[in-house]
Order: sequence, then structure tokens, then C-alpha cells
Amino acid sequence: MPRQAVAVVCLVGAAALLGVAGPVVRPVRRLRRLAPAQVAARPPWWPDRVRRAAILGGAAVSVVVGGWAGLVAGLLAGVAADRLLRRIEPRAARERRLREIADLPLAADLLAAALRAGAPVDRSALAVAEALGGPLADRLGRVGRTMGLGGTAAEAWAHLRTVVGAESLVRAAVRSSNSGAALAGALTRLADDLRAERSVAAETAARRAGVLIVLPLGLCFLPAFILAGLVPVIVAVLGDVL
Repeated sequence: MPRQAVAVVCLVGAAALLGVAGPVVRPVRRLRRLAPAQVAARPPWWPDRVRRAAILGGAAVSVVVGGWAGLVAGLLAGVAADRLLRRIEPRAARERRLREIADLPLAADLLAAALRAGAPVDRSALAVAEALGGPLADRLGRVGRTMGLGGTAAEAWAHLRTVVGAESLVRAAVRSSNSGAALAGALTRLADDLRAERSVAAETAARRAGVLIVLPLGLCFLPAFILAGLVPVIVAVLGDVL
């Protein structure tokens, strides 16, 4: 089999591992949770889907280059592919992160309303979690349950530290528990600040998109202008000179 055909087979296998193996692996994981005694667990050294795709990509590079140089190039390509693929955020994690960012201002407003109504912090967090839904609601539920079990404010609000934009909320909540300062006002200001930052970010993204759209147009029109406008003039001048 030619080298190119072997490389194509390896690359197709890598793409299949990354794109198609996901739906196949998930039912196996569900089956393993349902019947752990019947489904054998993989050994710790067994490569995962990303590692197998990187190995196939390195094998493709090794086959295309050939020889000892191909082995070295394939090894380097496999290591680089493994690192690059692991830096890519999974789709589920990205959707969860964006949903948390989108729900954070509303959660702050709801918490402020519950606190102004006279509810304690732990019950307010649980009420907002029940009304909000989604991944941020799960974190708020853990906050409320931690407080209900006697945990400190720092321990409880630590569940929100990984949420983008929630650092100010966590600091305000911990400071309020230590000093007794009102938390509702700080949550309202935080919600307003988050909405303002989101508006600015959306406007900046729109302006950046306008600039990026111009680049392909310039790359298309500039060669046409050179070929249709400048090249005939240069050819005519050179013809007269020569």
C-alpha cells in the first residue's frame, strides 16, 4: 500500500476517534455505571480517545516522511497533537461555562431579592437554585447545602470561584459574613456591572467582526486590481522601453 494511502487511513481513523467515537463511548460508560461487575474497566495505562487520535496522526506523519526522520517526525507530531488536542475545550464544558456566565447576573438579582425579603443566605441560595436551573443552579445548591450543614462562608462560596465573573460575588459574600455588611446591595451592583461588561464585550466583538470581514474582501480585490490595473500598464511601458 502506498505511503499516502496509509497516511490517509491513519488520519481518517484519528478523525473517527475524535468525532464518531464519542457517541459510542458514552453508552459503554452508562452500561459500566449500571453493571460495573459485568463490564471490565480499562487499565490505567490504556490511552484515551485523544491519545489514540494523536498516535494515529503521528503514525500518518511517520509514514509520509519515511525512514528514521519519519520516526522522529511522527513522534514529535504525536506529542504535539496530544498537547494541542487536550487544550481544546470540550463542547459540553464550553456550553456549561457560557450558561453559567449568562445566568450569573440573574442569579445575583434573585439572591438580592431573596435577601431583601428577609430570607437567610443559605435558604436564599437554595431558593434561587430551585428557580434558576442549569449548571449555576447546581453550584448555588451546593453553596446553600454547605451553609446548612454548618460550613463557613468561605467554604460554601468556594463552589462559585471557578465561574467567570463570580469573583466579586464570592468576595462580597465572604466579607458580609465576616463583617455583617448588607449583601443585597452588593449583589445588585454586581449584576449591573456584569450586564454592562457583557454589553461592552458584545459591542467589541461586533466591531472586531466588521474588521475581520474586510480582510477577505481585501485579499480578493487586491490581486484583481493588480492584475487588471497595474500589470497591463507595466507591460505596455516595458514594451515601449524594450
